[in-house]
Amino acid sequence: MHRPALSVVVPCYNEAACLEVLHARVSAAARAAVGDDYEIVLVNDGSRDDSWAVMQRMAAADPRLVAINLSRNHGHQLALTAGLDLCAGAQVLIIDADLQDPPELLADMRATMAAQDADVVYAVRRKREGETLFKRATAAIFYRLLDRMTDTPIPLDAGDFRLISRRALDALLSLPEQARFIRGMVAWIGFRQVPFAYDRAERHAGDTSYPLGKMLGLAFDAVTGFSTAPLRFASHASVILAGCSLLLLFYIAWGFFQGSPVQGWTSTMLVVVVLSSIQMFVLGMIGEYLGRLYIEAKRRPLYLVADVAGPVQGKATLGFREKGMSVPPSSIPLPPGKRKDGEGGEA
Repeated sequence: MHRPALSVVVPCYNEAACLEVLHARVSAAARAAVGDDYEIVLVNDGSRDDSWAVMQRMAAADPRLVAINLSRNHGHQLALTAGLDLCAGAQVLIIDADLQDPPELLADMRATMAAQDADVVYAVRRKREGETLFKRATAAIFYRLLDRMTDTPIPLDAGDFRLISRRALDALLSLPEQARFIRGMVAWIGFRQVPFAYDRAERHAGDTSYPLGKMLGLAFDAVTGFSTAPLRFASHASVILAGCSLLLLFYIAWGFFQGSPVQGWTSTMLVVVVLSSIQMFVLGMIGEYLGRLYIEAKRRPLYLVADVAGPVQGKATLGFREKGMSVPPSSIPLPPGKRKDGEGGEA
């Protein structure tokens, strides 16, 4: 099997308006960086617009484009996992379809990786154009809280836009959990990882596919996947409440001996409500962690592929696709000067 020098993996959800421009800009950036030795892997995550039809049309015209159609909407992180699982490049660029992350930075990111002998070059946002103050503020708070709560240092203000080496990707693909927070998982695997500062642009077209609800879900996956701090909250709260109870006991005893016993139902009910709230919060967090254990115990594939357009060269190690969807190696386009001798078998 020929391994291209570069794979560009793009998860897509309702991005039909961006795909033509995305394809042109990514192709130009990849060609400038590695010549014709690249592949572009577009993953259609159950889009409700014409994204899949556009992908099929582009794949028919470009032999270096691979379009993967998932069986339903799996979510951004699992769609990205599918693309990473089915790509074959020696280096892999992860980028979103909305073109907020400029693909033209690819050459500079590869130069940074080579100069610093790194396995991961992660892009750090200096500016976030086209985003509301609320989103910028909540993102800043989230990254800093997550950094305080987790044992694994996760870079601040860095999304999924990054360039990773094949050995780092293979290590990432060895992590089979369902609730995936890719940027945290990349940080967890280690190797040499270096930052690359850039200015994030506005969306090229369409609306964000990450509204507040999905952002909160991703944040919760990040916290529960990389921290047990919510579970430790119970023990910390018990120590604090024990101290408060002791102080309250001294206060009641002091009032009794002074002839003015403590009165009033308000303070009593306040204590009951506070304690009950803490208990319910702790039980809820325990339930969330148990629920994740239940889901992991099922060992279901992370994604299901419905259709493929183009030469898929990677194996579905974390998901499922029919073997009949694969393309014989003889039909995979090779760059000039490459021989097919010794190649054979399914990718």
